[in-house]
Amino acid sequence: MSREVHSMFAEIAGSYDRANSMLSLGVHHHWRRRTVTLSGAQPGDRVLDCATGTGDLAISFKKAVGKDGVVVGTDFCADMLAFAPAKATQKGLDIQWEVQDAMHLTYADDSFDIASIAFGIRNVDDPLTALRSMARVVRSGGRVMVLEFGRPLWWMKPFFTFYSRVVIPLVGGLVSGKRDAYEYLTRTSAAFPTGDEFLALMNESGMFRERRTVPLTGGIAYLYIGVVR
Repeated sequence: MSREVHSMFAEIAGSYDRANSMLSLGVHHHWRRRTVTLSGAQPGDRVLDCATGTGDLAISFKKAVGKDGVVVGTDFCADMLAFAPAKATQKGLDIQWEVQDAMHLTYADDSFDIASIAFGIRNVDDPLTALRSMARVVRSGGRVMVLEFGRPLWWMKPFFTFYSRVVIPLVGGLVSGKRDAYEYLTRTSAAFPTGDEFLALMNESGMFRERRTVPLTGGIAYLYIGVVR
């Protein structure tokens, strides 16, 4: 990860959850629940959540895998990750938290049943390397789940274009004091491969025997599901 991206996330860590809830009108919680459901997570499974941020997706997975399951939440930014343990403890959930870069995971091959990343893969230096790294630590037949912003379907596009270019930087800037961070997030979302383009990237990785995508909320977000070879 670049030093600039790391610094940006460190600066907005304290306001990240509040800004997310305001800007998504709470819809991001639905997207994460959908990710867990379509992952097929079962009680007792082992799950790795990369770029976990303040831990929301890891927490959702822990609820699915139960006390006999293992969830490890990782992030390259320790400042973001610092907020996750208290959230899990408050809910009575036992989750492991570690500082890791999704491109260079240190876990052994086949360590997990599922690996996930939500709204983080567009921020890594090389998404293809991150996909290969995540797939490597997942057993054959396990799943890699990627949740990311996309380019909305035609009927949603006019509203979303205005919202992303005007409302997100304005509100995000007011909440965090870092308007430039939310301008960056909007800019990278618009430029990142979406739909079939991202499926082609998954295919290029050579790590998946099956790949599919599920548009969410009119294509504002996309969920990519890869079954590991």
